[in-house]
Amino acid sequence: MLKYLSANYILPITSMPIKDGIVAVDEEGVIQGIYDPASFTQTDKVEIERYGGIIIPGFINAHCHLELSHMKGVVAKGTGLPNFLSQVMTSRSASMKKMDDAMAKADKEMYENGIVAVGDHANTDNSSKQKEDSKILYHTFVEVIGVEPEEADFKLKEAKSLTQEFRNGHVSITPHAPYSCSKVLFKKFKKSVPETNIISIHNQESDEENKLFRYKTGEFLDFYKSIGKNADSIKAQARNSIQSYLPYLPYPNKLLLVHNTYTSLKDLDFVERMDRDVVWCLCPKANLYIEGNLPKVQNFISAGQRLVIGTDSLASNDTLSVLEELKVLHEHFEDLDFLQTIQWATINGAVALNIEDEYGSLEIGKKPGIVLLEGMENFRLTDKVKIKRLA
Repeated sequence: MLKYLSANYILPITSMPIKDGIVAVDEEGVIQGIYDPASFTQTDKVEIERYGGIIIPGFINAHCHLELSHMKGVVAKGTGLPNFLSQVMTSRSASMKKMDDAMAKADKEMYENGIVAVGDHANTDNSSKQKEDSKILYHTFVEVIGVEPEEADFKLKEAKSLTQEFRNGHVSITPHAPYSCSKVLFKKFKKSVPETNIISIHNQESDEENKLFRYKTGEFLDFYKSIGKNADSIKAQARNSIQSYLPYLPYPNKLLLVHNTYTSLKDLDFVERMDRDVVWCLCPKANLYIEGNLPKVQNFISAGQRLVIGTDSLASNDTLSVLEELKVLHEHFEDLDFLQTIQWATINGAVALNIEDEYGSLEIGKKPGIVLLEGMENFRLTDKVKIKRLA
């Protein structure tokens, strides 16, 4: 039994918008047909569900930390990244029931907000059961963290063991961030992962990260002392963090660089010359929550870089909504084109997670989820726009 859905526009993402278009989906949510009104011929009398708004595929949340969902409102806004990390580390413990309830609520919130797939960071197995039960597809990035060189072998072994807890096949290990991994760990990681292992690393979320790598100064040195870690192995590189660590990441693995709040034009040029398969993830609400700053988005667009959208965790956000992230971007960067940014939130995210065969666009044979955006006028994203899940 097919269901026929129509709206003011169908936005397939990989092709032009269809005015008054119609999309046919079966009971499993698989798309069986996409029609413009002129080519839709009814051999039988079928009922078309008509909506005001724009029909799009489900959103891809390219960056989240589901296991931190119980920390909503725990860390104050505007602390800066090193202080934020310290508070997360000292305040994240809670009963398993509290964590499970918070993760279930967060997962439900994402589903209702039209999210169909998530790139999720984890350094425990706390989220594994929720992910197995979810209607959302999760790709889990198991984080490797180890500032001291002698920790490297143990930390890699620990991460590889943890991947066994996430059984849907969508799992990889990844360095957490340049400031949390020694050069020795990066080198051992490079030798230990296959080419299919997607890497998702926190990048230049704070200017303190760049200060650490350029001059070995700043708040991260106090952060290491506060957690009892020796930072002797970190040397001043006279260049920003991404230029220091990127050569140590394996090639040709896909790289998902997350946050990028303090990525410069020189950094973008450096990455371009490295000829890597790089995707840049923007998490604007979390950037504002932690640092009160946003990436220079126009620089990424001008450089022709591929962008995706993430929400980060509820420790650094008050919602898990890709639509709300897009609204923040359009509010702060008025020249953005919705027909471009909606690609960041759908097909680009699907490509980043290697799931574009099923997600990210409205195409026959895919099961991407069907979402309605209500209240849009002339493809302009404003605060009035609301979301409704149709399939």
